[in-house]
Amino acid sequence: MEWTKQQIQAIYENKSNILVAAAAGSGKTAVLVERIINKVINENVDLDKLLIVTFTNAAASEMRERILKAIYKKIDEEPDNKNLQRQIILLNKSNICTIHSFCLDVIKNNFFEIDMPANFKIGEETEIEILKQDTLEELFEEKYESHDKDFLSLIDTYATYRGDEQLKEIIFKIHRFIRE
Repeated sequence: MEWTKQQIQAIYENKSNILVAAAAGSGKTAVLVERIINKVINENVDLDKLLIVTFTNAAASEMRERILKAIYKKIDEEPDNKNLQRQIILLNKSNICTIHSFCLDVIKNNFFEIDMPANFKIGEETEIEILKQDTLEELFEEKYESHDKDFLSLIDTYATYRGDEQLKEIIFKIHRFIRE
């Protein structure tokens, strides 16, 4: 593969962490795999000493597969290379994961440092949706009971004679938009 100047810099940059951000299909995964293989072969870094973070499980899985394929390719060139053979075993212990799973792992292993209960859990998508709906219901109820002038003006503007569901949906749409 022909590497661009920026790709070569990302592959061979030493003594610093890097962030590779580029458009889909631009070769990010290939560059990162090449960087990892370079570190393993030329700098004698073990795979389980690297942190490789992606945004999706699919990308992490693809990264792991490409690294394994690259190691096998190098082993074909150097069949007696014990370091490369060891990397196959270390690949199973390596930190190739999503940013979310990495952060979750950090929290689970350090919960006591941030005053987090040891039995904390991350909500499932359906649980989170129910919590959002319940929270909005409670907020609306509180605002109705307090006769909040601004809230009642909002209701007059966006609610219909059938109820305030249309306003609630607008709020959820705004929330989804902000999160994306």
